[in-house]
Amino acid sequence: MSSWISNLGLKLLALFLAFVVWFVVSAPRRESVSERAFAAPLSLVGMPRELVITTQVPDTVNVRLRGRSSDLRALSSQNLEVTLDLRWVQAGEAQVTLRPQAINVPPNVEVISVDPNRVLFRVEQLRQRAVPIRPFLVGQPPGGFVSGDPTMLPEQALVSGPASQVRNVTEVATERIIMTGRTATFTQSVAVVSDSPLVRVIEPLTTLVTVPVLPEVGPNPPTDTTDTTSKKKAP
Repeated sequence: MSSWISNLGLKLLALFLAFVVWFVVSAPRRESVSERAFAAPLSLVGMPRELVITTQVPDTVNVRLRGRSSDLRALSSQNLEVTLDLRWVQAGEAQVTLRPQAINVPPNVEVISVDPNRVLFRVEQLRQRAVPIRPFLVGQPPGGFVSGDPTMLPEQALVSGPASQVRNVTEVATERIIMTGRTATFTQSVAVVSDSPLVRVIEPLTTLVTVPVLPEVGPNPPTDTTDTTSKKKAP
């Protein structure tokens, strides 16, 4: 009896330590479970180089998750990037189904829904074409000066884009060339740009534009012959 009483303190200490360990280990299980929505970035990878997407694709999708509150607080939208592998796509209409299993989440977090769960887009073949470059002149020289026809070096640019759009491209333009205040011929290196966001300039990225600016030459003033004629008629 005395030995049991003498070990009572140690037994109580062991019981207390066991309770502490149980409390710490079981804390995650006792934590409340909640749901939270994230705007997960949509990443497109593996697109064949000869193809291009010509319709709008969402930048993010709405992902709803369920799990322990601490696990959900530790997540951010960047951790939930949704990657679409497009190595299989061909020209035409394409559709990708976003399955919850494809989203990488921690083991104790469940994907409840993905919205939208389908992504539709159109794919076209890339085409190239050489088109003329048009100088974009803005303004006029001051009075007494006129501008002539500009020349460019080079005069053409190679563009690339979806076949349906490249087919309709007849020219590309330079960036603005300001003519206001010009009183002499000048040469300027300017960028070559495309009006369409899907059609890009391959080469050249710049061109040298020479714009003649000359003094304006008016008509010759009329000659006054009155005095000469009257002198000839005088006796």
